Amino acid sequence: MTVTIHHNPGCSNSRGALEIIRSQGIEPAVVEYLKAPLSRDELVALVQKMGVPLREVVRTKEAVYAELGLERADDDALLNAIAAHPILLNRPIVLTPKGARLCRPPELVRDLL
Repeated sequence: MTVTIHHNPGCSNSRGALEIIRSQGIEPAVVEYLKAPLSRDELVALVQKMGVPLREVVRTKEAVYAELGLERADDDALLNAIAAHPILLNRPIVLTPKGARLCRPPELVRDLL
């Protein structure tokens, strides 16, 4: 099974999801999106795979969210902001053949394995 996790090692939810995946004997492709940010097109594709509104994957508590005035931003502005400031992407996002989802809490990853 191919599993990809968009991971931030500084996030306890992200570490927890990665631990659950590995506990199932799966070594996922780990995308440290803060080191290798997703392009705007990659973000669009990821959110489409998840089948959720873009706002569901935005970290609204990050300082840059308020600094950029994103409270009323449209999807186009949000995509540009996430591409420029990857810290705005919520995590962990896990992709498997069963689908893609934001795994907060980390236990949500079990449904994808």
